[in-house]
Amino acid sequence: MERHAAGDEVDAPRVQSGPNPQHLLTTVLGEYLDSADAELPSAAVVAALHEFGISPGSARAALSRLVRRGLVAVRREGRTPLYHVTASAIARHRSTMHRFLAFGAVPRTWDGEWLVVSYSLPESRQAQRHALRKVLGGLGFARLYDSVWINPDPDPDPVRAALDGLLAGVPGARWSVMHSRFEGATGPGGPAAAYDLASLASAYRAFVAEHAALLAAVRAGAVGPAHALVARATLMDAWRRFSVVDPDLPDELLPTPWPRAEARATFLEVHSALGPLAQERLVELMSPSWPQAAAWVTHYVAAEDPSAPPLGGRR
Repeated sequence: MERHAAGDEVDAPRVQSGPNPQHLLTTVLGEYLDSADAELPSAAVVAALHEFGISPGSARAALSRLVRRGLVAVRREGRTPLYHVTASAIARHRSTMHRFLAFGAVPRTWDGEWLVVSYSLPESRQAQRHALRKVLGGLGFARLYDSVWINPDPDPDPVRAALDGLLAGVPGARWSVMHSRFEGATGPGGPAAAYDLASLASAYRAFVAEHAALLAAVRAGAVGPAHALVARATLMDAWRRFSVVDPDLPDELLPTPWPRAEARATFLEVHSALGPLAQERLVELMSPSWPQAAAWVTHYVAAEDPSAPPLGGRR
């Protein structure tokens, strides 16, 4: 089972597939603790990660690594170390949660212009070519031709900064950033064809199908706390990938019907419904070693206004 990396906090671990105790611990601490004043023993961390099949040794190692990375800090009380999530990590996680929960809520406005990047590199510069393609993809660009990339985003500053950082001083490198309009933008030879929208639509439909049984169980009130904590983390892991792979194209460029709205509705309904149950289960797991757990453990829910941050707070 793949685990959700809910935060890209200070020096957070890289995203990867498969069980990853660091990502899992980042998720649990980020989604269910909203105060840097909460001090918990390592035994509470071990108990929480055990719910996901993580061994005590791996849980403690993950905690130590998050301390080294600056997401968690140590406060000592006698001989017993107590840990707390840093204020900077909490703030960064709030921003990350807002991005995941708000993704796809509001249609993208567009004036019909594309941001176009064209570059030329000597054949010997394969390393720079590979790095540039990776950066362009991460910025939401798609490759229209071999060295021509496009994006409906109007802001050229991020890609200009990336090009300057990667190619400045490289002998023989040339590049241009421009705005352009295309005839037949949505046709088979138009720029929208550079995006694999068929595969993306299939992924959204698969998300809905894979979570249909969970959605039905939620609506029937058939999901208990013991299932909710793991199910909610798995759901978030599946949804947050869309914010990475979906270029969020304007409606004018999307085929109809477009399945993202149904997938997002499924995600929000299940994520919101499981929040109190997951919180209850986490308190149950942590309380034997951390009697104050009920006073500190919380959960995030989506704000009604997608432009607002997610709602948090101890309940």
